[in-house]
Amino acid sequence: MKKLLTAIAGAAMAATTLVAVPTSATAAPYCGLVWGSLAERSTFVSTTATVRNVRAGQHTCYDRLVIDLRGNLRGYDVRYVTAVYTEGQGLRVPLLGAADLRIIVNAPSYNINTGASTYSPSNRYNIVNVAGYRTFRQAAFLGSFEGQSSFGLGVRARLPFRTFLLKDATTSRLVIDVAHRW
Repeated sequence: MKKLLTAIAGAAMAATTLVAVPTSATAAPYCGLVWGSLAERSTFVSTTATVRNVRAGQHTCYDRLVIDLRGNLRGYDVRYVTAVYTEGQGLRVPLLGAADLRIIVNAPSYNINTGASTYSPSNRYNIVNVAGYRTFRQAAFLGSFEGQSSFGLGVRARLPFRTFLLKDATTSRLVIDVAHRW
């Protein structure tokens, strides 16, 4: 009986040892990034900003899209959606990639006083060259209507992202970073 109790106690101790996970085995966030994939938004209020340019860049842990604006941007909405549509007409724009990010900025791509265009890409369905990027597949300008402009960003998968705004006295830059993986 004593041998049986010793065997049971030894088995229980071994099982406890197998269940315990050392702290070093805990997975760290990718590149230290702790972003998520839920919508990011800033309150929409009156703005004097206008869209001027869109550019993209590659970084070690993420791909970056930057929307350059003249003036003070005061509202944006960035979120994953099932599809993106043109402003005003509502036509579906298919994007390359397995997930679509819709980016809305509270700023037109035209001068509100004169109607003159402030941003008019030569190809609205490929506004920046993202060939060879790890995460981005396509960036499109969806149009500008009633004081807001929309963009579609096709990405490889629904991946974590972050959005932030950089401002100085005369310009704003909306930055969208999408991680290469979870």
